[in-house]
Amino acid sequence: MSTTDYHKPTTWKTLGIIHEVKFKASLSGGKGGQHVNKTSTKVELYWTPANSSLLDQESIEKTISKLSKDLSNEGELRLVCEEERSQLKNKEKVTEKFYKLLASCFIVRKKRKPTKIPKSVIAKRLNDKAKRKEIKKGRKFNE
Repeated sequence: MSTTDYHKPTTWKTLGIIHEVKFKASLSGGKGGQHVNKTSTKVELYWTPANSSLLDQESIEKTISKLSKDLSNEGELRLVCEEERSQLKNKEKVTEKFYKLLASCFIVRKKRKPTKIPKSVIAKRLNDKAKRKEIKKGRKFNE
């Protein structure tokens, strides 16, 4: 698998990076009534990019730099989902979120090409300045 396909979430699914991830379920707040007090529906996903066996060193450095604000002091990524009432649905959502986050690390942004100011706009601005100058010159008190 080439690193050029890393910008696609489907690549991460087929790569099997999910085997490097740890899941933890805990009690969730939110909808569900009394049911939420007795079932663990909130799912937390933990992944350490530095310990990844599927990525080469260059890819690891890239993910760490892009995810630096999301990593803990130990270098661990933590994603949480508690939107659904079912633990399985929350697990599916958090893994989808994980794949998209990894894919976003490898998207190469196009370099911004600055646009030039059209000559007609420059000419109009200079013309307006000249007119304003004449108007102000006409206001002077001549003796």
